[in-house]
Amino acid sequence: MPKIGTQLDVSRLCLGGNVFGWTADREASFAVLDAYVAAGGNFIDTADSYTWRVEGNSGGDSERILGDWMAERGNRDSLVVATKVGSFPERKGLSAANIAAAVDDSLRRLRTDRIDLYYAHKDDPDAPQEETLAAFDALVKAGKVRAIGASNFTQERLRSSLEISRRDGLTSYVALQPLYNLMERAEFESQLAPLLAEESVACMPYYGLAHGFLTGKYRPGTTPESVRAQRATEYLDGRGVQVLAILDEISLGYGVPVPAVALAWLADQPTVAAPIASARTPEQLAELLPMLELRLTDDELRLLAYMSQD
Repeated sequence: MPKIGTQLDVSRLCLGGNVFGWTADREASFAVLDAYVAAGGNFIDTADSYTWRVEGNSGGDSERILGDWMAERGNRDSLVVATKVGSFPERKGLSAANIAAAVDDSLRRLRTDRIDLYYAHKDDPDAPQEETLAAFDALVKAGKVRAIGASNFTQERLRSSLEISRRDGLTSYVALQPLYNLMERAEFESQLAPLLAEESVACMPYYGLAHGFLTGKYRPGTTPESVRAQRATEYLDGRGVQVLAILDEISLGYGVPVPAVALAWLADQPTVAAPIASARTPEQLAELLPMLELRLTDDELRLLAYMSQD
């Protein structure tokens, strides 16, 4: 299994919880979670801010659904649970006071006594990095958090955070959650990947399926109904069509769905521990699950990399 830091052994696919309480209600979310763990998955990603923009939701809905499911199934100890702080309007930013309050809110909603991986959801230029890292360090020492990560950080800010932790003897970020997929590669590969390799920081890319484009459902002349359709169709240029053609060929050869191939490519990139992908239904999840066992050949990996160059 891929490893994050020294403690967390995770499955090759991280299940994204951003749809829980949004496009997947409680019942559908439970069904997806059940199917994921039945297939051998153990790594679930959520955030305190997920679904607060949805009418009728107050925020924390994804965490609440996940917490209820874990309590009903009694399986908390077999899972690696990641959540985030900093983007929820009621708990905004990375000040020490906000982090201390937000973690207790998340623990209560998740119905657990610890968070396995706690991310800074986005950089906060108004909070000194020393203050933020000291606050995270205190949570680790208190046993509320096992490891910490950063999401949406630039190379410069991630590097300075790691240097401060080293200098001050504080817990360091062991994970980064950036935007990275077959269609959006240049910034990550040129800026962040070398730093992650140098510092042994694990990568958990989000939007691993490029807003749904790499599911293969978006083709010239077709626009499926989806909340992400507009973003997905932006990739339907010559390069995108080429990538889909190669994915089609490889998926046919292995007898697996197209999204499983796209995620398998991502999982095999340097520094990547587990791509994050979400599903509204068990049927959608079934399109992803083959990537848990799928290993592409070196030639297939190189061909996809060549055809998808920005």
